[in-house]
Amino acid sequence: MSSQSVQIIPYKEPRALAGLAAKLPALFLPDEKAAERFFGFFTANIRNANTRRAYFKAACRFSEWCEGRGLSNLAYVKPPHVAAYIEWLGAPAPKGAGLSKPTVKQHLAALRMLFDWLVVGHVLDVNPAHAVRGPKHVTKKGRTPVLDREEARSLLAVIDTATLTGLRDRALIGVMIFTFVRVGAVLQMNVGDYFSQGRRGWLRFHEKGGKEHEAPCIPKLEVFLDEYIAAAGIAADVDGPLFRTTGRSTGTTHRMAQQDA
Repeated sequence: MSSQSVQIIPYKEPRALAGLAAKLPALFLPDEKAAERFFGFFTANIRNANTRRAYFKAACRFSEWCEGRGLSNLAYVKPPHVAAYIEWLGAPAPKGAGLSKPTVKQHLAALRMLFDWLVVGHVLDVNPAHAVRGPKHVTKKGRTPVLDREEARSLLAVIDTATLTGLRDRALIGVMIFTFVRVGAVLQMNVGDYFSQGRRGWLRFHEKGGKEHEAPCIPKLEVFLDEYIAAAGIAADVDGPLFRTTGRSTGTTHRMAQQDA
């Protein structure tokens, strides 16, 4: 591989990306223009925090792979390099990274979008990942099994509801079980997203792309939510997070993240 040594240009790393990688991806930071465009891809173009984190890590991993093979100039990255990288990601260890096909496809999608962004910003002339094909992956059956009635009842029954944490966890798990909504959307709910309409409680969920949808609560879920909200004393905090930490370790409560759930 032909390469030309370049020096990373100092550029302040955006707060949204701080700490996500051990080192900055030097491949994408040959000059101030490229650095500004690169960081802008994650801060201005990607709104979802989880996608931003995953795509940034993918870019950093590709940069590290290129540097390890003597490819340090972004302009010299060609389709065969990207194809070789994608092949390496899916190859079993120790010859490759041993990643699953869905994860490899996510990495390729991140690179395609990033390189497109750099082309539009006149940092690159062409997208070297455009023609690269990822591994075929077809899901014929959902991987996440749906709990049957007895399994759901058993799971909820073992939660200690004598504590605020237990009441919160029962309400959180109840929402996921009875609405089938992904955990990320549940954790984004505010107290005001649980509301009454007629004689029934309803839940409002904020999905990706700014979409919203509402779902009615069954009576049991209403009980779970009412008891948790009353115990937490958050009924009046309609704009605050519905599911929040107890604050025992930090002294203050905050919205639960997926690692907390």
